[in-house]
Amino acid sequence: MLWTRDALSAAAKATAIGDWTGVSGISIDTRTLQKGDLFVALKDQRDGHDFAGVALDKDAAAVLVSDPQSCSDGAPSLVADDTLTALENIAAAARGRASDLCAIAVTGSVGKTSVKEALRHVLDMQGTTHASEKSYNNHWGVPLTLARMPADTQYGVFEIGMNHSGEITPLTRMVRPHIAVVTTVAPAHLGNFKDESEIAEAKAEIFSGLPSGGKALINLDNPWSALLSERAKAANAQVIGFGEAAGAEIRLTNLVQQAATATVEADIMGQEVMYRLCASGRHHALNSLAVLGAAVLAGADLARAALSMQSWQPGAGRGARRNIRLDPVDPQSVFLLIDESYNANPVSVRAALETLGFAETGPGPAGRRGRRIAVLGDMLEMGTRADDLHAALAIVPEMKAVDIVYACGPHSRALYDALPASKRGGWAEDSAALAPVVNDAVRTGDALVVKGSLGSRMAKIVDVLCAPRTRRTHA
Repeated sequence: MLWTRDALSAAAKATAIGDWTGVSGISIDTRTLQKGDLFVALKDQRDGHDFAGVALDKDAAAVLVSDPQSCSDGAPSLVADDTLTALENIAAAARGRASDLCAIAVTGSVGKTSVKEALRHVLDMQGTTHASEKSYNNHWGVPLTLARMPADTQYGVFEIGMNHSGEITPLTRMVRPHIAVVTTVAPAHLGNFKDESEIAEAKAEIFSGLPSGGKALINLDNPWSALLSERAKAANAQVIGFGEAAGAEIRLTNLVQQAATATVEADIMGQEVMYRLCASGRHHALNSLAVLGAAVLAGADLARAALSMQSWQPGAGRGARRNIRLDPVDPQSVFLLIDESYNANPVSVRAALETLGFAETGPGPAGRRGRRIAVLGDMLEMGTRADDLHAALAIVPEMKAVDIVYACGPHSRALYDALPASKRGGWAEDSAALAPVVNDAVRTGDALVVKGSLGSRMAKIVDVLCAPRTRRTHA
């Protein structure tokens, strides 16, 4: 049992109604709700009170509501003035009762979900670990993650995101991390900020939740590392740098990249370590430094952590790889898909192109080698510089290894037009229109990366490429 009825009522500062003993989990979505969960009726994009009855029909142990009339009289429930505030109260109580917890908070313009997931993987091998699900990193995702945390958790990993200034501060103060990681600062959500310095200041808010003497892990290769270090020191935190910079306590000393893997040599606070990653790309190597550094600071064993990193793989939309057969009866008719469809900004697009540049192509039809193909959607929230930032990608060094580009979205038109004619594969207004074009163009031996902001819906292209196929004679 995650929470007893009385403990949950006290934590939420809510009135308990009905005959129930406790809950085994907490949910805000009836589609994924499990038997025995508490369903929290949040008012967000939709009013969760409309689904309170559905939750009870699906064997929720109880519902947390502000409107008792949303469920039948006497139904097992908690009644509070505001359900989000009640959830935040439960989160605070969960944080307070976890007496043996080492809490790690992760933010950054790029890589925070991957670092969080890798930390979950590494630390779970060494102790009871609890971490954010998916990208639950906002005003309801962080308290939900805390509220779900068992009292005996040893390692807690919390992803904290933002779209505007001031959003990280209340979340990091709720988490009260012992260790705060900033993966990098890049022009993400630039449309909501005056310039990149404001993004750095917003990311630095994560240090406000650290206790005096807490640890701040900062990417020293990032141009905003000095500002971040100053803000961390102002919060009385100990700054630990990671990256390739000479002064980094967690330093990459050598990187050998292969088609689908990488071998990393690093100095982790005076300890030499070598390990292999099931992912290529310098960004994955640098993220792994943050993971191992945070793990060691949390008290984990470095050797075991480095060994665990070797079995971690990027998730869907964040670099996951799939070999897909074009012809269902021909085992040789394979192309490589690198799924980077979850999000995008100029830094992460360049990283994805670098990964594509190391991808191995295979023998194609008529004796030709496969091509390296970039399928790119709009980078959203780039503000007034959106078209310029897209067009600039046409001349970055990482683009040289790309044979052909398919693009969609109004801003990606600027990128497409800036490319030499030899690299232009096709442009469409949106991902739905581009998907059949890419699907028809891909050939045996090709390597593709699909990248774009979540709102560009590039996952539609991934779904089409991964769908079962009929016999294809021109593969």
